[in-house]
Amino acid sequence: MLDSVSDLPLDRHIFYAVLGFSWAVYLWEAYLSYRQRRIYRTTRHVPHELSKIMDSETFEKSRLYQLDKSNFSFWSGLYSETEGTLILLLGGIPFLWDVAGSLTARLGLGPEYEISQSLVFLTLATLFSAVTGLPWSLYSTFVIEEKHGFNQQTLGFFLKDAVKKFVVTQCILLPVTSLLLYIIKMGGDYFFIYAWLFTLAVSLVLVTIYADYIAPLFDKFTPLPEGELKTQIEAMAKSISFPLTKVYVVEGSKRSSHSNAYFYGFFKNKRIVLFDTLLEDYSPLNKSGDPPAEPADAEETSSESRVKAKNKKQGCNNPEILAVLGHELGHWKLGHTVKNIIISQMNSFLCFSLFAVLIGRSELFLAFGFSSQPTLIGLMIIFQFIFSPYNELLSFCLTVLSRRFEFQADAFARGLGKASELHSALIKLNKDNLGFPVADWLFSMWHYSHPPLLERLVALGHVKQD
Repeated sequence: MLDSVSDLPLDRHIFYAVLGFSWAVYLWEAYLSYRQRRIYRTTRHVPHELSKIMDSETFEKSRLYQLDKSNFSFWSGLYSETEGTLILLLGGIPFLWDVAGSLTARLGLGPEYEISQSLVFLTLATLFSAVTGLPWSLYSTFVIEEKHGFNQQTLGFFLKDAVKKFVVTQCILLPVTSLLLYIIKMGGDYFFIYAWLFTLAVSLVLVTIYADYIAPLFDKFTPLPEGELKTQIEAMAKSISFPLTKVYVVEGSKRSSHSNAYFYGFFKNKRIVLFDTLLEDYSPLNKSGDPPAEPADAEETSSESRVKAKNKKQGCNNPEILAVLGHELGHWKLGHTVKNIIISQMNSFLCFSLFAVLIGRSELFLAFGFSSQPTLIGLMIIFQFIFSPYNELLSFCLTVLSRRFEFQADAFARGLGKASELHSALIKLNKDNLGFPVADWLFSMWHYSHPPLLERLVALGHVKQD
């Protein structure tokens, strides 16, 4: 019998350290969320410094929306942490690996076909995650988002979309994983370099093809019609030497009334994508009485009717859209996109290098119930569990860096002479998305990749903060 914790085998120390850190992170996140929920509950009136930019009705709507989201996040987070703990304590990972082995054995594939077993394991694991996460996703969409006027989906559309996402994900994930495992197993002493180069190539390919071939499987992309807005966007892009080739509008209103804009592409082939909900003159949410234009099926007709039923004015006018794009193009001009890629790849190379050092340690596998050392399981244990403290620290640092980049992009748009338009656009987007403008300082510091609204308006020079 062991006399003390120090007498435990090394693999048990590893196991309990992983569990302990996981719960420590959860409790820290729960504490931060509690602080922010206290803000939602107690801040019932518009702060005087925001009184000129936000009315009391919108303030109350955003307060209730964010409070509901925070309460939901608490319970879903508790469930997720409990589920993960039970999976580890009850040996769920080795059990699923054995099930995968049994299924491949029925196909006449023995233990030497480790990659095949790994792909079956990965499929079962993602299927399990999708099924257990479905009730939470349904509640979030059809209770919280619906209650606050954001959801535009029917149940049928949602379920069809979920199945499509699962299938597309597997079509990408399984081939990529099989090649990665093959490279690791056959790469020799320098496999970590080849594995890193492979993941770099995959990420670049996915970024390149996502908006052209993957995203259209879920949403309709149409070229922005010729007119004043397109001409102005092209002129602004040309003024800063942004190599714009196409401007698209994506039909985001089929899912949600939240709005967004982004650009993508490498080298001389850049495209801009605007959500229809961002465009005041384009958004279906601002139309009433117009018949839908030949939807593909009855489900789309129903979705369109739900959009019209909301009948809520939203979006930005053309000068404000140009200001928002000025901010986004600022990220490109200031090199933020390239810097993020470099940081991501440096981190990836570091992780693969450390993985190469740790993959041979049998106690890591024993800690999670494995007497053998499957490569996929090693990737999961090391990247997901062993690197967890490092990942938390990195995430915080990237959040701080992101806020810095956002201020710089705002300043770039201001340099283009669009400070007033960006000021009004930020207020409109905050109202459309029911963003709550008051944040606990610690919660904000840890979580907000974008600065709070008031801080951005102050930095633009259009609001004075006491």
